[in-house]
Amino acid sequence: MKNDFLPGHGFESPGVDLNGLNKSQYEAVTATDGPVLVIAGAGSGKTRTLVHRVAHLMDKGVSPESILLLTFTRKASQEMLWRAGQLLNESCSRVVGGTFHGIANLLLRRYGSHLGYGSGFTIIDRGDAEGIINLLKSSLGLSGKSKQFPSKRALINMISGSVNKSIALEDLVDEQFAHLNDFTDDIVRLRDSYQTFKYDHGLMDYDDLLVNWKRLLEESVEVREATSRRFSHIMVDEYQDTNLIQADIVRLAAYTHDNVMVVGDDSQSIYAFRGADFYNIMRFPKVFPNCKIVKLEENYRSSQPILSLTNDIIRNATEKYTKTLFSQIEGNIKPNIYGARDEREEASFVARQINRLRAEGVELEEMAVLFRSGFHSYKLELELNTMGIDFEKRGGLKLTESAHMKDVLAFLRLMVNTQDNLSWNRTLLQLDKVGPKTAQKITNTIAAAPDPFEALAKYPAGKTWKGGLEKLNLLFSDLLACEQKPSALFEIVMVYYQPIFESLYNDDYPKRQKDLEQLKAIMAGYDDLQSFIDDTALDPPDNTTQDESGGEKMILSTIHSSKGLEFDAVFVIGMADGRFPHASAGMGEQWEEERRLLYVAATRARKHLYFTYPRELMTPDRQFKRVGMSPFLAEITPGLYERIEPGGTSFSRRPSSYTTPDFSGLPKAKKKKEPKLSMENLPVGTRVQHPFFGIGVVKKTSPPRSLDVMFDRHGIKTLHLDYAKLTLM
Repeated sequence: MKNDFLPGHGFESPGVDLNGLNKSQYEAVTATDGPVLVIAGAGSGKTRTLVHRVAHLMDKGVSPESILLLTFTRKASQEMLWRAGQLLNESCSRVVGGTFHGIANLLLRRYGSHLGYGSGFTIIDRGDAEGIINLLKSSLGLSGKSKQFPSKRALINMISGSVNKSIALEDLVDEQFAHLNDFTDDIVRLRDSYQTFKYDHGLMDYDDLLVNWKRLLEESVEVREATSRRFSHIMVDEYQDTNLIQADIVRLAAYTHDNVMVVGDDSQSIYAFRGADFYNIMRFPKVFPNCKIVKLEENYRSSQPILSLTNDIIRNATEKYTKTLFSQIEGNIKPNIYGARDEREEASFVARQINRLRAEGVELEEMAVLFRSGFHSYKLELELNTMGIDFEKRGGLKLTESAHMKDVLAFLRLMVNTQDNLSWNRTLLQLDKVGPKTAQKITNTIAAAPDPFEALAKYPAGKTWKGGLEKLNLLFSDLLACEQKPSALFEIVMVYYQPIFESLYNDDYPKRQKDLEQLKAIMAGYDDLQSFIDDTALDPPDNTTQDESGGEKMILSTIHSSKGLEFDAVFVIGMADGRFPHASAGMGEQWEEERRLLYVAATRARKHLYFTYPRELMTPDRQFKRVGMSPFLAEITPGLYERIEPGGTSFSRRPSSYTTPDFSGLPKAKKKKEPKLSMENLPVGTRVQHPFFGIGVVKKTSPPRSLDVMFDRHGIKTLHLDYAKLTLM
């Protein structure tokens, strides 16, 4: 994706074959003029439709740079444009595609001066935002105000919630946090200080990217017209997940035309907690009059018995675009509902069925267990471990949200934004004998200087931390002298940071070291630092544990995290009254979103679908109570599923003499590990070469993987063999 928008270029097209599309897909692809709303049922080929439409537009003569494709993950846009290129030609790579936040980043770096921002602003994540709030609470005298005063996490939730839901912060506190009404004025004051702090230090959080993009389009006629004329055709994926700001951006970006196609499924709108507005997709025909509505109802994922049941789940939704999913995929296995005695028996049932499916030939990695909340799977995790069934649980921190990763990124962020006080503060706090007050004092002093690095080098250090500051200044000197390629900068940072890292996280640093190795591999794929820094904020990689044995694993996931995925067999657990829908979901919008959540879970399945629930649950006060099945299950027409009684089997067609095979002896493939440079090859006195520090001599070895090297030009450096690209002389 380019950082500036160039005029369109001509190209020759061999033509696009649309014969493989069904009638509805063809209608959506070829409706290229005016607004189009595509209601794409689960598994109905919406990505295929978007891909063909991109290629078809270009085939008709629309320049690729005039097409804007907005998605909710960068991976989605990259895949679509690659597939479009396979249909047409490599010109599809010039289509401007990305997430709302990613495109906002590009536009704001180009046009941010209209709002008073320079092009070098830094994007901060949730953890950074909470850190700023903590600092401001202290500086405003709110830290010790009351034990009831909200935490940094709650405050960010309120501030972000008011932005994404487009309501005043005061109103949000009154509606959702009435018990904090006495603190409303202080919360608003803190929000205002937070906004000022970010502006003064060249910082934007995720919400700012959208808010400022909208402001650009609203406040600058020049930018609005330039953007609208630049993008003559706009396409938006997963429109049901947009918030009000994003919907306004789409309308403003199409200021000079109405060539907007949005694709989505109202029945899969499940992100209200993030600010997604279900009614954006419902009101689209009113925002864009004369809108053409196309429904994609043929499903290419699931068997008809599964689709018949999912159609029945959504049948009772109060507001919807009526659609009926159908499939030509063969299959006559009905979904199953199982009521277990308790959660332990429910877990045992699921584990047994998993082994039965494996015996039938279903791959373990083609099975998933879905649940409403993360803690609902704890009993099952214990059971799977007992039975030796490997699994991967989706969720948790992103890779770059961990403390040690933030430490490393702080040094790199300062290379692209010297006004990033948050990163200055983090690097200074790593110095031994430097506390929060001293770090803040240094930060405030150097931030006011024309060259913060020079100011830091001249700062009068205390006796106890003078040596540490000298090492930090030497690090910045090396970084500034080095080529700005991310992988080279990372190696220099790790020479400095490794001993600090092992000291700060001495209880588990070997485990954390794997994260740093993963970060090193990611950085190797980047040529410029700014792109890497932006991507770690906008599209952070998952902190997914790799299976070192190479064996297959099944997936355990919240339903929210499973959206967009599909499996041969899906188990939806915890389908008890009071647990699904959640006990706090009253009749109304919350209730309807819970119904849609179940619909999303059910439509992940291709061949086998199970709903299970415990008949007995433990209450928060450790009392047991009897419960029934979810009211959503109770609504389903009985003939669409099979009930399984406790002790029964979901495979009534199987002979009763069938026994579960023993899988404990299944072999697991071993991954081949590439050999690493051994300490045995590097005794004291060995001459080595480093890509940045040059030629040196090993002076000391510190098993298992560290050594001190005296370099001719840079003096002695402590290196870690997993990062230092040393070669023997």
